[in-house]
Amino acid sequence: MPSESRVNILLVDDQPENLLALEALLEPLGENLVQAHSGAEALRCLLSQDFAVILLDVQMPDMDGFETATLIRSRARSRQTPIIFLTAFSNNEQFMFKGYALGAVDYLIKPIDPAILKSKVAVFVDLFKKTEALRQQTLRLEAMNAELRATEERFRLLSTCSPVGVFVTDTEGHCTYANPRFWDICGLQETESLEQGWLQAVHPDDQRLAVASWAAHLRQSEDYIEQFRFQSSEADEERWVCVRSAPMRSDQGEMIGYVGTIEDITEQKQAEAVQAQMIREQAARQEAEASNRMKDEFLAILSHELRTPLNAMLGWSRLLRTRKYDEPTTHRALEIIERNATSQAQLIDDILDVSRIIRGKLQLNCASTTLKTVAEAALNAVQPAATAKAIELVPNFETTTAQVWGDSVRLQQVMWNLLTNAVKFTAEGGTVTLRLAVEPIPEKMASLSQVAPPRANVSFETDRCVVIDVIDNGAGISPAFLPYVFERFRQADSTTTRSHNGLGLGLAIVRHLVEQHHGTIEANSEGENQGSRFTVRLPLLRSAPNPPSSMGSAPSRLDGLKVLVVDDEADARQLLTFLLNEAGATVTVADSVDTALDALNAAKPDLLISDIGMPNQDGYTLIEKIRTLPCCAAIPAIALTAYSRAEERSRILAAGFQQHLSKPIDPSSLLAEVAAIVNSQLNGRVQGSIAQA
Repeated sequence: MPSESRVNILLVDDQPENLLALEALLEPLGENLVQAHSGAEALRCLLSQDFAVILLDVQMPDMDGFETATLIRSRARSRQTPIIFLTAFSNNEQFMFKGYALGAVDYLIKPIDPAILKSKVAVFVDLFKKTEALRQQTLRLEAMNAELRATEERFRLLSTCSPVGVFVTDTEGHCTYANPRFWDICGLQETESLEQGWLQAVHPDDQRLAVASWAAHLRQSEDYIEQFRFQSSEADEERWVCVRSAPMRSDQGEMIGYVGTIEDITEQKQAEAVQAQMIREQAARQEAEASNRMKDEFLAILSHELRTPLNAMLGWSRLLRTRKYDEPTTHRALEIIERNATSQAQLIDDILDVSRIIRGKLQLNCASTTLKTVAEAALNAVQPAATAKAIELVPNFETTTAQVWGDSVRLQQVMWNLLTNAVKFTAEGGTVTLRLAVEPIPEKMASLSQVAPPRANVSFETDRCVVIDVIDNGAGISPAFLPYVFERFRQADSTTTRSHNGLGLGLAIVRHLVEQHHGTIEANSEGENQGSRFTVRLPLLRSAPNPPSSMGSAPSRLDGLKVLVVDDEADARQLLTFLLNEAGATVTVADSVDTALDALNAAKPDLLISDIGMPNQDGYTLIEKIRTLPCCAAIPAIALTAYSRAEERSRILAAGFQQHLSKPIDPSSLLAEVAAIVNSQLNGRVQGSIAQA
């Protein structure tokens, strides 16, 4: 056993042989046995050591055991030390009474029974050890309590003087403590409800977001940081506050609540707003300067590009008028004049097209168009320029029958522009490829599958599209200029030393024409001198079977058609009712989702026309409920909305509507869409009958 865990036992006897005997009896206890040969020596031992028990002989010379015990009890350090008297006088009751009167805990008669001695001493040794352990624990607790009091005082000072608000909540989020700065930032009085915490100070406009985000924090038990506006209950003063919170856990990892801070960041927000305004103003200035610079550069290029052909045309025309030349020279002069006049006409056409695009006046004359024919015409138009540079034009038609709904003249202009551009930037002896193909619609271009049919008898494929690729092995496009390649008035090189002519309008016109055909265009290049690839994707026209003539054509009127119109605006309902009644339809109206559902059961309509933006429950809610009803889950539906963004249209079609029209509604477009749906249903029923037959 380690020495530091042993306790002292004092053996007092004037006979050395008695001390040896006691030592032999008690040695198995494993404690520290201290011998004293007299009362005086025993007292000296007590000056520097503490003992678990004292075995004190009664009969000793000079100072007997009783006198020694009296002195032991007179000292504070040894007043409570247990004393066991040892004596050879077995029948002297007077000695026994005297010993107990002096505070002895026991009185043993010699010869001493070893077992009794050891058991009695062991009891006092164990008691001493437990008492000492308790004393040490008491000292530790006192030290811990002192440290805790000091810590609490430090926390109180920190909390009181903290520049940020501090709060503590239980596991349910109920506030249990808040420091003075907390109440100051919240603009509340400490007498107000502590349990509601900071939420009661949030600005009404931010209240819903604050409650939702705080509830999510309590569910997820993760770190929390949000910024809200606070509004004082006594004034209209508005502050920006940053709220932070983190879960508190016990040493065992048990969740016990949350601790958080709130910090007034109003000045920071104001500084950020000022900085953001400065950045916006600076960006606007830079954009305006860049725009003006590009326009100046464009005007300089325009002047150059218009004057250059004029120089050749005027020069040769003057020479032909004043001199006589042989036939080859005259033919070459006229060819130069014609080529430059054509170039100048193209420049003027580009300028006019851009003007129409800017004013929204560029119109398309669309019809079912086979792209192979358009592509061949574009290749033939570009062939002379390619031949002049010994550039090979390669037609790669993977499809020869693909059709689109488009303006053949404008589509030829798209291909001509892309091919001309490729020839211009390809060195002599190079190759330019025009590829036509039908491919699956890429995921990133899902909008191609959601194009509204322009006419009742036109429909598009939903999973495939037409691809037009113009590929060259020419100068390529630098990564820095690639994002701007389709912008107006932008050229990679606008200096007076540029090596290629043109206004930089062609690709901008191409992009607009492609988008007017509901298509997409993208440019790709590995870099300068790595060639380039321009890819156009257009909706693929679906080739529909022609029903036998005995089936008749789609009805031009809506006679007998039952229509349910749902709109919360009375004027809108009245207009739609008038239009549909005039076309022969029977109309039932509803001003809300609930009344519409009732009308569905009562009127059993053939078609639903519903507004999207309605109070309480909108058109999305209506179509969702209708599609779950067995009686009318398949009813065709047209959505009317003032939201015209592409993503809104995608959401409408995904919700279950067959068509989407933007407000204000064009009456002829509405009736055409209704007729298209009626015609589609008719064809479906006829084709079903044919299949059954």
